[in-house]
Amino acid sequence: MLTKKISSETGNAALDLALDTIKIGKQALVFANTKRSAEKTAEDIAKKVKSESKNLVELSYNVLKAISNPTKQCQRLALCIKKGIAFHHAGLVAKQRELVEDNFRNGTIKIICSTPTLAFGLDLPAFRAILKDLRRYGPRGMAYIPVLEYLQMAGRAGRPKFDNTGEAICIAISDNDKKKLYEKYILGEPEEIYSKLAVEPVLRTYLLSLIAANFVNTKKSIVDFFSKTFWAYQFVDIDKLIVIIDKMLNLLEEWEFIQREEKEDFTRADKINDDSKKIKATLMGKRVAELYIDPLTAYFFIECLRNASNNKVKEISFLQMICHTLEIMPLLRVGVKEQEKIQEELTRNYDLLLEKEPSMYEPEYEDYINSVKTALMLQEWTNEKTEEYLLESYNARPGELRSKLSIADWLLYASEEISRILNFQNLKKEIVKLRLRLRHGVKEELLPLIKIKGVGRVRARKLYYNRIKDIGDVKKADIMKLSQILGKSVALNVKKQVGQEIKEVLKGKRKGQISLLRDY
Repeated sequence: MLTKKISSETGNAALDLALDTIKIGKQALVFANTKRSAEKTAEDIAKKVKSESKNLVELSYNVLKAISNPTKQCQRLALCIKKGIAFHHAGLVAKQRELVEDNFRNGTIKIICSTPTLAFGLDLPAFRAILKDLRRYGPRGMAYIPVLEYLQMAGRAGRPKFDNTGEAICIAISDNDKKKLYEKYILGEPEEIYSKLAVEPVLRTYLLSLIAANFVNTKKSIVDFFSKTFWAYQFVDIDKLIVIIDKMLNLLEEWEFIQREEKEDFTRADKINDDSKKIKATLMGKRVAELYIDPLTAYFFIECLRNASNNKVKEISFLQMICHTLEIMPLLRVGVKEQEKIQEELTRNYDLLLEKEPSMYEPEYEDYINSVKTALMLQEWTNEKTEEYLLESYNARPGELRSKLSIADWLLYASEEISRILNFQNLKKEIVKLRLRLRHGVKEELLPLIKIKGVGRVRARKLYYNRIKDIGDVKKADIMKLSQILGKSVALNVKKQVGQEIKEVLKGKRKGQISLLRDY
């Protein structure tokens, strides 16, 4: 076995390996098991690096300004990047991830400390892949990650165009740990790959889509289709597979997403289980398939919206509804210290929530209260709380917030469409309004103003505080007043959007004075 001695500058193996990588003019990816660990490791490495370059200072500024109001996370990342070090995880916004990835590829950034997600779907090879943590907290406590995940991370080591070799290094905390890691990951076999069709939400989604597209229209054609899949190959027992398909079909029929050919009053005994009977999607079933949401989610929405049609609703009603779905997972977790606070919110909003609260002794209770916390976070966003506030109060990083907002918009659109088909027009209007509020992060009173291009939540609030509350008020507003509130260029653009031609005052007027001309 080949060995290589690395000088110990810090007493921390991951840091020493990263610093050695920089010393020999190479790049490394350091994989940690949590976002916090990735950030801390990057900060610790950056503290040991002295040099800064003009390019890194500029890159640091661009990373900081990737969002309009930088959070403490943004500031930490910017400080690391000044030293050529970065962290990377789902908590970064898309622009920040893009800047980190592009500048690692071009060699500007030397070290990225990341969660394992970076190893999936991204072509970011490095000379070294340093696997800092090979255990992760799960439902049963700390456990070793799968071999396949290890191979994915280790596979980042080696750059074909730049290096003849690459190094994938696992960090062991003891001789016993070293032996375990060697046996499990170096000598161990990768886990079996299983078809995703074995997962019920995936199966029922694809089954409904196939029926809605008229690709299959009988039980026989459905069985024939799935019998040719990798799922069936793994399942082996086709009879058990048929039982599962029958269960899915019965559920879809119960939820009124599909219809089977009506049975005659008198049916021959040998025809009762006729696999050739026609199956077609209902109007609702077709739209659910087009929306590409889990049919169970759609059925859940239908039940909640029916409850909503007879009850008072507010934004929390719809937000909790969409947060209690598989699509928006993972949810924000309710910590032990938060239990009392969430219970108080549950009590306060009891009459507004559209599903019955399960008993705290039931297995689904944890997901339920997590959905409430996630909904409260989204509600805070619609009440104009800043990204920094949400980071501090909910530990929701900007990237995670943006991801949740995007999924929430999709799910709200789905519920809007379901409301339309159910003819719940009042609910549909409320959902449309909530989508706009969620998209822009504003209270309802600012909705007329955020329709104006270039006017976001901050500028809209400034206008509102100055008694400019809608398009009509914008038209009436003096251009000088608008300029004081929004700045000259934005004010001119806003006036132009509401149909008022603006030009600079001719010679002879005071410097900086502006006049307003209207086209009639």
